[in-house]
This record gives sequence, structure tokens and C-alpha cells, in this order.
Amino acid sequence: MRILILGGTSEASALARGLAGRAGLDVTLSLAGRTAAPGAQAVRTRIGGFGGAQGLAAHLGAQKIDLLIDATHPFAARISRNAALASGQARVPILAVRRPAWSREPGDAWTEVDAVADCPAALGPAPRRVFLTIGRQELAAFAAAPQHDYVVRTIEPIAGALSLPRLSAIEARGPFDAASEAALLASAGIEVLVSKNSGGPDTYGKIQAARGLGLPVVMVRRPDKPAVPEVADSAAALAWVLALRTREAPPLPCGRGSG
Repeated sequence: MRILILGGTSEASALARGLAGRAGLDVTLSLAGRTAAPGAQAVRTRIGGFGGAQGLAAHLGAQKIDLLIDATHPFAARISRNAALASGQARVPILAVRRPAWSREPGDAWTEVDAVADCPAALGPAPRRVFLTIGRQELAAFAAAPQHDYVVRTIEPIAGALSLPRLSAIEARGPFDAASEAALLASAGIEVLVSKNSGGPDTYGKIQAARGLGLPVVMVRRPDKPAVPEVADSAAALAWVLALRTREAPPLPCGRGSG
């Protein structure tokens, strides 16, 4: 069975480790290439895009892929749309690994918005000390609100992604626990946190820390994803793939997308 995993998440890497070295499986993990130095993986890795849905469909056919697994980031909406379209065009089964979103809990003070572009307005006109944890791809949106002091945390250097007079950058890779996040927020004098609702435990510490410190959060809702068969984590995906190999895999629910 030839399997292509669209990755870039902890779930994709965990699934690759679980599948690595198993008899009868030929697994490739595909990474978009946005991180300059991705960590070592347990299976063969390819870097870069496919050229949209048609390019991915052609790749699936040329490589004789038997199963496509979309284990991309919850906010990688375009890649997920392309994967669903390519699956249909190439007639290759698809499985999505979609971690549950975080839910508002007592003590959370969230302002939810539909896109990163809506965050500057949600911060309000009064100057505030803002902690940005949305990655570096969409930082330019905050140039519209230069009155704030920004602390930006990303895996890669932000370079020219955001040019503001009062900006400090932190380069770090999770996971981050609640205690260390609380210490960072307090020491940096943060007044509001900006986050995407990525879900999962690796970066939930900042949400717990904000709750404990009574800090407001501007939370970006997830984009819609195509309705394809899905599981919630890498363990469920691994179990399903191994069952599929022996033709015993149960049918999976077809998600309605996550908005």
C-alpha cells in the first residue's frame, strides 16, 4: 500500500512514526517547505507543493498512491481543498486527521473573529501590549494598528513580515506548558493574546495561562474544511490504516467541515 501523508503537524509526524518500517507499506510524508529546517522524519520526505489540485492528482496517479492522508494544519484550508479535489480526480481514497478545536471554558475572555485580518480592529484603538502567536505568514495585517506594542513568537525569523516601531520577536518551537507561558506573559507585560484556534495540547498552554492571568484573547476561528472521512488524532488514523491493510477498516464519518 502506497501512502502519501500531507504533513507539517505533530499528528502527521506521529502517524509517520507509527507507519514506518511496517511490512507492506510504502509511506511518504510531504511538507510544504515553509520551515527552513524541519525536524527529521521517520519515513521518506518530500518538500514543496504540487501545483494545485490538478498537480496533486497527477502526482497521485504517477506515484500509484493508494491512500492520501491530509494531516495538515487546521488553518491550511487551501491545501485541504486541493487534497479533497485531487482525491476525487485521481479516485484515490482520502482520510483527514483533524484535531478538535479548543472550546471556550469558564474564565476565558475570548473575542472571536473570522480571519487574521479582523484582529487589528478587535484589539481596539487604545495602545496595548499584544502577544502575537499566529505564525509569520499573516503578520503584515497588524501594520494597520501601529499604536500597539507587539511581542511576536514564531518558529522561523519574521524578517520583514512585520515592520513596526515597537516590536520584539521570539523564535521558539513548542510544545509550551501553561506555567512557562504564564511566566512569559507576566514578564513581558502582555495585556492581550492573539491566537488561531489551532487546537491540540502543544500550544494550549498559552490559553490556560491567559485564563489564569485574566487576560483577554482575540481568537481566530478555523476556516471551513471539505467534507471527507476524518479522525481526530494520529492514533485513530494509524489504527484505521492498519485495519485497512487487512481489509477490516470500519467506515468513517464524513466531516461537514470545521468553521
